[in-house]
Amino acid sequence: MPKKKSKSKSKKQGTAKSTLSLKEQLAEKRKAAKERKELISFSTSAVFGAAFIGMMAFPLSGPKGAMGTIAGIICLAFSFKYPRQALWAFLIYMPFSGTIIYSLGNSPVLQLAKDGFFIPGLITIIQECQRKRLPIIIPKDLKPWLMILLACCLMTLFFVNGSQQMTAKPPEKPFAMGILGLKVLMGYIPLITCAYYLIRNKKDFLLMTRLHVFLALICFGLCFVQYMFLVTGRCAGTQFLEGADLFKASLEARCLVGGSLLYSPSQGVIRLPGTFVAPWQWGWFIIANAYFTFATAFSDPSARWRTVGLLGMAADFVIAVISGQRIALLLAPLSMVILLVLTGQIFNLKRFLPIAIGLGVVLGIAATLYPEVVQERIDSFLGRWEASPADDFIVYQFEFTWKNLKGSMIGLGLGRATNSARVFGYTALIETWFPKVMHEIGPVGLIAFLALVTSLTVFTFKAYRSLQDPSLRSFGACFWVFILFISYQTYYYPLDVDPVAVYYWFFAGVLLKLPELDKQEKINAELENQLSKKNKKNKRLANSVATE
Repeated sequence: MPKKKSKSKSKKQGTAKSTLSLKEQLAEKRKAAKERKELISFSTSAVFGAAFIGMMAFPLSGPKGAMGTIAGIICLAFSFKYPRQALWAFLIYMPFSGTIIYSLGNSPVLQLAKDGFFIPGLITIIQECQRKRLPIIIPKDLKPWLMILLACCLMTLFFVNGSQQMTAKPPEKPFAMGILGLKVLMGYIPLITCAYYLIRNKKDFLLMTRLHVFLALICFGLCFVQYMFLVTGRCAGTQFLEGADLFKASLEARCLVGGSLLYSPSQGVIRLPGTFVAPWQWGWFIIANAYFTFATAFSDPSARWRTVGLLGMAADFVIAVISGQRIALLLAPLSMVILLVLTGQIFNLKRFLPIAIGLGVVLGIAATLYPEVVQERIDSFLGRWEASPADDFIVYQFEFTWKNLKGSMIGLGLGRATNSARVFGYTALIETWFPKVMHEIGPVGLIAFLALVTSLTVFTFKAYRSLQDPSLRSFGACFWVFILFISYQTYYYPLDVDPVAVYYWFFAGVLLKLPELDKQEKINAELENQLSKKNKKNKRLANSVATE
């Protein structure tokens, strides 16, 4: 059977080529040769230029710094030259960035490598939009809310961070902290535009969804190996430390992939970072992929990829258990149940029953093989909830933040509750998202942020509801539920860091593009229908002529 398919495919390619004239074929060959020549010339210039600057940096930063400089310059050069490929590289690199950062020495250059793909791609897309007179802010109705939030942030930056800078004592740098805080809060919003122009057709869309599931499976596999290394003793974790260190994630305990790790089985605590920098980021990666694996399992037009999506869902559950992520253990299965109801897939028995049975078998086997692990995680979650219920914790954080504001309506300064900004001075630890935003930019800024995400949620809902293609509509429903959930959840601060800070804005852009893809599919279906009718008519005419 496969041989027949390959023959028919090659036959189609041959007929497609034969429809081109000799002149057109020669023009295509010349174009390909010219592109190869340009690529070789550009690559040579980029490598030699980066090597020269790296050699100059060697005396100041040493071998690791020089190599980081060379890699960074090459990355920037290629990202500006090939912006679409840079954005794909950004999506691929992001889940492994924590592993790469700590494998190569935690260099600041490596921490910025992700943005080395994103920023050049964004700049090039904006330039192309200006040249072709295409909208930069997608959708246009989002612009007022973006401007209001930006105005609130700038007001806080200049009036609060600026005044703090005037009285700051070294080494505090409140204004630099504010700039970094602004970047963290709003820096990835342009991903909406990037995603909108990156996805050109349904083929690109399916490539993106399948790529995410494939990357998730790789990351889950690496996390499972990390867990086995700890269980078998190849990595010690934190189990041989003493006192409070038994209960703290440590970078020194790093095992195989990722960053800070906690593994003290004698105390019943385990927090794996997977491929990310810290365990809680890994937990939100698991939660996010509950939506993406579900979308592929129920919505992909290919049965093979639906099976891959099912495996992704099963792996998501298993990894949530062995990673010791209490929030993921609650939200990953809960998210899938909510998706079943809100997307209507629970009534699609033809798709739902096989996936439910398959998932049940896989999880049943896992629970049978590791019953003590499952029970331990459940007990850990219930114990934490009883000790500190999430609703009480959120209310406490709001009250704590409101008292600290002391009447300030524009906050205590951008970056003042952002972990990554602590290099510039003191930062407060606020572990819930809305209180964190209010701490930095005040009640006015929080209202502006809520207005932005609410309008985005409404626009993406309208986009999803306008879809006619069953596959795209099903995907759109899954992505919209993800956007709805992240827009209003406040437990911890996933919109501050990877991966949710990337996925939220990116998938909003993808969802806003789906109506255009839906129109393309309608046009293609109509053209195929017309061609089919024309072929049938020609066939009837040929048969009638033959009979005469």
